[in-house]
Amino acid sequence: MKQQQKIFAIVIAAAALLVLPVVLQGFGNAWVRIADMALLYVLLALGLNIVVGYAGLLDLGYVAFFAIGAYMYGLMASPHLVETFPWIAAMFPDGMHMPLWVVVPTGAGLAGLFGVLLGAPTLRLRGDYLAIVTLGFGEIIRVFMNNLDQPVNITNGPKGMGQIDSLSFFGLNLGKNVSVFGFELASVSLYYYWFLALVLFSVVISHRLELSRVGRAWMAIREDEVAAKAMGINTRNLKLLAFGMGATFGGVSGAMFASFQGFISPESFSLMESIMIVAMVVLGGIGHLPGVILGAILLSALPEVLRYVAGPLQAMTDGRLDSAILRQLLIALAMIGVMLARPRGLWPSPEHGKSLQNSK
Repeated sequence: MKQQQKIFAIVIAAAALLVLPVVLQGFGNAWVRIADMALLYVLLALGLNIVVGYAGLLDLGYVAFFAIGAYMYGLMASPHLVETFPWIAAMFPDGMHMPLWVVVPTGAGLAGLFGVLLGAPTLRLRGDYLAIVTLGFGEIIRVFMNNLDQPVNITNGPKGMGQIDSLSFFGLNLGKNVSVFGFELASVSLYYYWFLALVLFSVVISHRLELSRVGRAWMAIREDEVAAKAMGINTRNLKLLAFGMGATFGGVSGAMFASFQGFISPESFSLMESIMIVAMVVLGGIGHLPGVILGAILLSALPEVLRYVAGPLQAMTDGRLDSAILRQLLIALAMIGVMLARPRGLWPSPEHGKSLQNSK
């Protein structure tokens, strides 16, 4: 009976997810864009959960991999390089418009490589020291993106890169509206379904990793690294693998963000973004996939919902309170309240001791 109820709940949830963009589209494409960005943040939170939730490595520079994936996509799917370098223009006379199958794996691979490069010198660090080093790495990447416009213009500096191609595969361009059975699906709705497919694929990968020998080894390192090393676990390689796997998720998310926005700049990859992604994992429940997804959805959608609260409060004070600052204050108060009431997160992982309960 419980199995049937579980299957029924999954079918209802799947139907709701499929219908959601169609319903939101009736209220305006802005609401669908909020859902799209929420799915992107879910993808980022799932990647960070591998590093923080499974391996127990506090990473405050995760947005750097997000930026690497985004800029890699922007460079390979925009006219920037063709306009900057004549020899590239000679090689690609029709413009540099790399297909999805080239751009996304390249961005993911480059981000994974940088993840390993970050992990290699930080293997002996733990806790606060590791957090400070990763924070510095995130800021270094942002500063590089902001200044690599001289003497050779690679990233276009603070001006950012525009005219980035939208995703296109099998003849379907996600940047254009599509008519299905007489109903017009907006571009943002097409991106929603693509992001949803990526999230589901990432959930499956994360779940299989959690149950695998590698996942169990990560959790052993998280609980007690000395004991894990004494049991014969190669902590060095597993830490590097955690950094690389998490960074790969960030690279894919960055590529999707660049194609969705059509414009990227260093401002999108600030320290605040890293802190928000960490907060999503902690708020939902570290190491628990449903909790991480819930935390990402809440913290990505909550600022947009609070726009409708901050505006009237600003009007009540005759404009003395800035609505943007007030919105951040309301988010902070909500997070503090939740963490006081649920210190282990909104949806924490089940308590240990299942084997004892099953033996009764």
